[in-house]
Amino acid sequence: MKSTLSAALVAGLAFGIALSPASAQTKWDLPTAYPANNFHTENVMQFAADVDKATAGKLKIQVHPNASLFKAPEIKRAVQGGQAQAGEILLVNFENENPLYGFDGIPFLATSYADAWKLYKAQKKPLEDLLAKQGMMLLYTVAWPPQGIYANKQLNSVEDMKGLKWRAYSPATSKIAELVGAQPVTVQAAEVSQALATGVIDSYMSSGATGYDSKTYETIKKFYDTQAWLPKNAIIVNRKAFDALDKQTQAAVLKAAAEAETRGWKLSQEKNSWYYAQLKDKGMTIVTPSPELMAGLRRVGNVMLAEWQRKAGPEGKEVIAAYRAQQ
Repeated sequence: MKSTLSAALVAGLAFGIALSPASAQTKWDLPTAYPANNFHTENVMQFAADVDKATAGKLKIQVHPNASLFKAPEIKRAVQGGQAQAGEILLVNFENENPLYGFDGIPFLATSYADAWKLYKAQKKPLEDLLAKQGMMLLYTVAWPPQGIYANKQLNSVEDMKGLKWRAYSPATSKIAELVGAQPVTVQAAEVSQALATGVIDSYMSSGATGYDSKTYETIKKFYDTQAWLPKNAIIVNRKAFDALDKQTQAAVLKAAAEAETRGWKLSQEKNSWYYAQLKDKGMTIVTPSPELMAGLRRVGNVMLAEWQRKAGPEGKEVIAAYRAQQ
């Protein structure tokens, strides 16, 4: 009897050992800076659910919305250093680190979804190479809706922007403030509502999505629809974390990422008009900018493009040429 039990125990242990690699579960943290009901976050959550389903629970990705795990500027470093296996970043936030990150933050270089996609195609390979040097890889990107200006002040020209307490969340938005004489104040997405309510800022440039998410309509009643640029969020992953997955799981992640990219760009475009409708419903006026204001903003864009090209050097010129070759 004893020997039978021992044999059964040994067999059971062997069976358990044999099963353990197949049944082992990997968990990833994926921080993002945006609310759970933002379309970017919803898309990321769908991506995580798709990976879970495709791997039969082998890879679980825990999404942490609204800067609850890391603040927006901290997410890239967290992924790079392995504190989080993956994360969502706004690329333009990191332009000071490398100009390539700021390519889609140049005003009036690409003002439609079609042009923003061409910009992405031109930027993708250099961006992937840059991330690879930093121990990361790109899973997918999704564009924000076109950027406009939130301000209560009547803006007939860029001269009217002088003195505005302007939310700056990236080098590009800080530069705009500098060129128009506004006062830049660093405020991240999760802090916009409080900054407006307390008078820390009285204006900023972003999409209809940010205005809706942050309830900007409670303090600002005008959105100038300048459609200046479409910055991108990127889902990045720590390369070592990705390489530690088996080939089948890696393939599932890449497939889910490709689907999330297609879905996310489509969703962004569809939601843009919805956000405008919601802002109007909440009492905000969507203003068609005057020709004078647009002309002034385009001059600002030309200055910023020239400056970006100087900083980016030959590689930047190649990316610009690749983009314009698609026009």
